[in-house]
Amino acid sequence: MPVRGPFACPAGRWQSGETPCSDRGEGVGRMASGVPVLLVHGARTSRTMWRRQLQVLDGAGVTAVAVDLPGHGGRIDEPFTLDGSVDAIHDGVDGLGGRALVVGLSLGGYLAIEHRARYPEQSAGLVAASCCTPPQSPLRGLWQSASHALESRPDHGAWLNDWLTAHTLDDAAAADITAGGYALTVMTDVLRELAPSDTLSALARGTSPVWLVNGRWDHFRGGERRMVAAARSGGAPLRLVVVPGARHTVSFDAPVAFARVVLEAAAAVSPTSRAAAPTLAPRPREPLSSAR
Repeated sequence: MPVRGPFACPAGRWQSGETPCSDRGEGVGRMASGVPVLLVHGARTSRTMWRRQLQVLDGAGVTAVAVDLPGHGGRIDEPFTLDGSVDAIHDGVDGLGGRALVVGLSLGGYLAIEHRARYPEQSAGLVAASCCTPPQSPLRGLWQSASHALESRPDHGAWLNDWLTAHTLDDAAAADITAGGYALTVMTDVLRELAPSDTLSALARGTSPVWLVNGRWDHFRGGERRMVAAARSGGAPLRLVVVPGARHTVSFDAPVAFARVVLEAAAAVSPTSRAAAPTLAPRPREPLSSAR
């Protein structure tokens, strides 16, 4: 069935500056894409966090799959490693025909960037959300100490996880994120494995189109300008989208706005789309939607 109402997404508009994206929209018809979409979840969650986005993509005629990373969801008994996680994305893209738009949030965003650098032939485009602080941040030691303290507790920090879910997500988002279970002891491994990675260099090595998506109030926006500069240095078409009112969990805080960005990206990288060859020439700032 066609996507209606708030899941509108105009065809690809590219510019050198920041684009605001409202969580309210206008009508849209069916937007079939010849390029499939692979969705990569964040740390401690699973592929079920993407259920709402998968429903939207299916309604728009876009083939899409979400994968579980090692140490998460259906693969929770496997150790989390950087190489194993990139391999999971590689295998997921292979299962979709060998080339896809890869969408990742937080941990998934960092891994999607690394996958694009290692396997450029598989990347039709990249939507990297909530991952604009490089893993080498001076705060990494603090994060490691906090994750170790939580994982050392008898409940591995389940009380804090449950409290955050209940107080920061709506019922639909909470149901999606809890359906696949939580990986409560994986964060220390995640931080250790990501430490050697160079996200800025990896972003600069790819040439496929990039969408960087952040919530306005995301605490991981500290390296946003460096991420933008890195993507441009490699010659990749780039769009930076900042979603007003959203936090780090942008796909949950503003699911409509996030879905519209993914739909736009899917349309832009489609071989049949007139938006498939964007230009980097500066344009006036312009929201995706006229709604405020």
